[in-house]
Amino acid sequence: MELIDAHAHLNAEAFDDDLPAVLAAAESAGLRAILAVSETVADAQLNLELAGRYPIIRPCAGLHPTVVNLEAAAAMVELIRANRDGLAAIGEVGLDYWIVQEPEQQEIQQQIFRRFIDLSNELELPLNVHSRSAGRHTIAFLREHGAKRVLLHAFDGKASAALAGVELGYYFSIPPSIVRSVQKQKLVRHLPLDRLLLESDAPVLGPEPTARNEPKNVRLACEAIAQIKGLPVDDVARITTENARRLFPRAGS
Repeated sequence: MELIDAHAHLNAEAFDDDLPAVLAAAESAGLRAILAVSETVADAQLNLELAGRYPIIRPCAGLHPTVVNLEAAAAMVELIRANRDGLAAIGEVGLDYWIVQEPEQQEIQQQIFRRFIDLSNELELPLNVHSRSAGRHTIAFLREHGAKRVLLHAFDGKASAALAGVELGYYFSIPPSIVRSVQKQKLVRHLPLDRLLLESDAPVLGPEPTARNEPKNVRLACEAIAQIKGLPVDDVARITTENARRLFPRAGS
């Protein structure tokens, strides 16, 4: 069984003491690639360094949407341009209306997101997208601005909103929290398997809300999807991995 984790925060402090062991456990669970996303420029630089040390890591670079700062966005764009050949994706980027609620701040957030969508199309790098409490708005924004290669990670909206993304050819990644999330279970029930990927979002969104999550737990998400879809686990593993490699060619063969 070969699995791909489409979204993890390997630069988090939670992994400072034992990242090599965490990666070894992931490989033992069948993982062949982990897309390490960033929230800041410092995160993105660390992802590039970690990828140089650990072949399983595929570095991504993006500014988390709660960082509503045009200067930080400009610095991130510069970093992405400078490292375009070594990045698997631009992310995580997107919209977050859970934390950013002021209309003026949301306008800046949208301006920043637009820059990353344009950069994605220019450099032909896929987008790894955050959309907390803004699912329907995020999909409409992506459509309006011509985004082509998109992963919506840990989508927290309704299945009807997600289906609008499916129609646009977008993908959705499912974290291990599906084992305790009715919303994620409904999402999987309604979305076609050929649009689903696996993610950990480590160190959060694990099977237990208060415990540190690890990439190895994407196997739990795979098993939960298989149960909901009434399919063999091996089939779900194969198809979600094929989906990940289709969207993220640098996830490896």
